[in-house]
Amino acid sequence: MATTAGSRRQRARHAVAALRNQRGARVEPSSYTSTQAKNGFGQVLEAVIQGGVVVITKHDHPKAVMLPVEEFNALAGARQGTLDTLSHEFDQLLARLQTPKARAGLRTAFDASPKALGRVARAAARRRG
Repeated sequence: MATTAGSRRQRARHAVAALRNQRGARVEPSSYTSTQAKNGFGQVLEAVIQGGVVVITKHDHPKAVMLPVEEFNALAGARQGTLDTLSHEFDQLLARLQTPKARAGLRTAFDASPKALGRVARAAARRRG
């Protein structure tokens, strides 16, 4: 059974991960074949400028995605911000673990008997409630 260009575009749309804009709303991408994109770039570009997301396919497989620069910046910046935050938190934790007090505490814990560790664990559990 032959498939129509519309059904191929529909399949291509579903082959791309669900997209959400910077406000979290789902964005339904448009889909164009690579030939359509080459021949009608102005139309494709206008769709993106208006806030749309365009998926360009070749032989019914997604090959490229075009999105507004605001969406790109939101996606790229979100990851970097999270990574920077995690890196900073890790650096702070590492610095705290390297203080003389922390080293002495670790030495005490490693040298403690199982009975002593049990007492400390029970006391900590009682404090937490």
